[in-house]
Amino acid sequence: MSGNIQLLSDTLAAAKTEGRAALIAYLPAGFPTVDGGIEAIKAVFDGGADVVEVGLPHSDPVLDGPVIQTADDIALRGGVKIADVMRTVREAHTATGKPVLVMTYWNPIDRYGVERFTAELAEAGGAGCILPDLPVQESALWREHAEKHGLATVFVVAPSSKDARLAQITAAGSGFVYAASLMGVTGTRESVGAQAQDLVERTRATGADLPVCVGLGVSNAEQAAEVAGFADGVIVGSAFVKRMLDAPDDAAGVEAVRSLAGELAKGVRRQA
Repeated sequence: MSGNIQLLSDTLAAAKTEGRAALIAYLPAGFPTVDGGIEAIKAVFDGGADVVEVGLPHSDPVLDGPVIQTADDIALRGGVKIADVMRTVREAHTATGKPVLVMTYWNPIDRYGVERFTAELAEAGGAGCILPDLPVQESALWREHAEKHGLATVFVVAPSSKDARLAQITAAGSGFVYAASLMGVTGTRESVGAQAQDLVERTRATGADLPVCVGLGVSNAEQAAEVAGFADGVIVGSAFVKRMLDAPDDAAGVEAVRSLAGELAKGVRRQA
């Protein structure tokens, strides 16, 4: 069975046709529980997200700040497994018909088996993977299997990335490019900063026709509107997770992320 890379591409293209950036949300699988996480993702889509990244909880999430680390810890202590991640992707996609990616570090895939992981993700209806710690020069095996199964390979670029490196990444990647707005870990910040716009412009200048989506630091409608003014997509993770962590119960958490998605969806349509 083929994965949904085309659905991802079509979704991002449709947002561009509407003259806006896409809203891409992140939530980890298994948080606060597997079932609760699935309901939260459905709510985020219902609130207005175009794409959702499902995090595969990891004990050492090097890109992620304390908010997402806390959620990962809750999921891991709850016994979340890769099978639960696949179930989350399947149920979220089946319920909404929208593109669902997995964001994961390389070690779990390597231990699980690349062929097994890509085949199962495609069978679940997944659109691809974001792989923040997989160097592009070591990605040939992954890309071979991802392409075979119709899955996007989304690489992360940073303000420190040299132009030659950006060209190498955009040539190898598919789906979109994840532009980290600053050097550091995920988390909400007061401002997203000019570094992000410069990185988007430099990434586009490589000549690749991939959308460039910006993450790290966006937490409210005003910041979403700012980033939507220069990026193809706005990625929000920690703000959703924090809403759930701060909620008095799981049902309130689901409503909180639905509401935040609605606010952010208006933001990407406003463009500061």
